[in-house]
Amino acid sequence: MGYQIALRHLEYFRAVAEELNFRKAAERLFISQPGLSRQIRQMEEILEVELFYRTKRSVTLTAAGEFLKGEVDFIFNHLELTTQQVKNIASGNIGELRIGFLGSAAHQVIPDLLVRLSREFPGIQTNLEELSNHLQVEMLEKDKLDLGFVRLARVPDGLSMKAVHRDTFSLVLPLSHPIDADTFEHVGQLQEEPFILFSSDYSSIYFDKIMSICEDRGFTPKISHKSVHALTIFKLVEAGLGVAIVPTSLKEGYDLKVKFFEIKGIPQHTELFAVWKTENRNPALKHVLGIL
Repeated sequence: MGYQIALRHLEYFRAVAEELNFRKAAERLFISQPGLSRQIRQMEEILEVELFYRTKRSVTLTAAGEFLKGEVDFIFNHLELTTQQVKNIASGNIGELRIGFLGSAAHQVIPDLLVRLSREFPGIQTNLEELSNHLQVEMLEKDKLDLGFVRLARVPDGLSMKAVHRDTFSLVLPLSHPIDADTFEHVGQLQEEPFILFSSDYSSIYFDKIMSICEDRGFTPKISHKSVHALTIFKLVEAGLGVAIVPTSLKEGYDLKVKFFEIKGIPQHTELFAVWKTENRNPALKHVLGIL
């Protein structure tokens, strides 16, 4: 009699893969340790691969086990989403949309999208989370997000992207700084100042553009602080710890003692992209893509 992988096998495997201890995994699953061991052995026999290295002192994943762990996470995430979608549809709700975004998208793009979404598709619920570019891409690939807003030049195969907002750059100075709107001409005037910038972890392409703005004026900025949060950068500028270059749209939404000067006459600009998994079958996503 042939056997096939059942959902229980995947649940048992995930518990052992996370605990790396058969006794703890069995306690977590409320089954006996010998019973759990038999189920894992049966699973390995069905797949014809070894998933764990076992010694008297330790349990570790094989290469095949490491791969399967990632796939099992995907399967259970997708199953959870499907279950929730069925419940939403049965109750007359269209569904839930999980959206990741960079902080700079929160001032205009996200609010505009949500206003239109609530007006045109009131049955769609949104779950918003501010995340870095890297985390958004990772979570989209694992079906933990439906839609992201990133500043990237490209995304991995399997993801689609669409430009949704183009922005200029602005210089941010403390109110006490001697340069004002009448005397500001270009960033070269600030070459001796310490700069406070978004970290390259926030967006490497964005960081490189800011560096090129300065290099086009013949200097490399002396970076005193880095952050992934706009509010932190503005607070440091407000305290007189340096100057910053940020997307102009970040001028809105903060009440701080800083002044903004748009940097005119430069080729650099920054674009915000919507990104999603091409094969995502969340029915709510198609409505949002239509709006975008």
